[in-house]
Amino acid sequence: MSMKIKGAVLTARRAFVEKHFGPDAWSTLLSSLSPEDKRFHGGLLLAAGWYPFEYGERLDKAIVEVLGKGNPSVFEAIGAQSAKENLTKLHHNFLAPGDPQAFLSKTSVIYSFYYNSGRREYQPTGPCSGVITTYEADTFSEADCYTIIGWHKEALSMCGAHDVSIRHDVCRAKAGPYCRYLLSWKI
Repeated sequence: MSMKIKGAVLTARRAFVEKHFGPDAWSTLLSSLSPEDKRFHGGLLLAAGWYPFEYGERLDKAIVEVLGKGNPSVFEAIGAQSAKENLTKLHHNFLAPGDPQAFLSKTSVIYSFYYNSGRREYQPTGPCSGVITTYEADTFSEADCYTIIGWHKEALSMCGAHDVSIRHDVCRAKAGPYCRYLLSWKI
């Protein structure tokens, strides 16, 4: 079985593109895609639906090339926007206002809402720090890693953390055996 992602991940990317690059940016982006990808991303995507990771990966590459001018860090902003959208609506029950550790303790459950293979674990390393590690995901990309960083920075802020720092020191997209994120924040 190939890895799938939730439609909410893809719809968040479209919302971000339209909000930050203008109303015509989505059409510009679609015109750079293959006919198959144009049909897929131009059609109706359900936030709760499961879709092939490959469609998102190709869309991410186009976003970096066409709109991000080659800079994949644009995905940190996309991740932050996704957290704002999903954690204030669809997944608001995951938030733990005033308690970032309680929020992060739900990491494995949250992961299963967005991806259908692999697993993500959280280990606290102090009162305001911890490590998130993603194992055995069927697919991975540098853009997705940036999205995860942006998503978690925003989510932790929504839980009352500030000065959030996330360092991605091991990455499967860069030949690592897993993806690891070192987190720290202030309350």
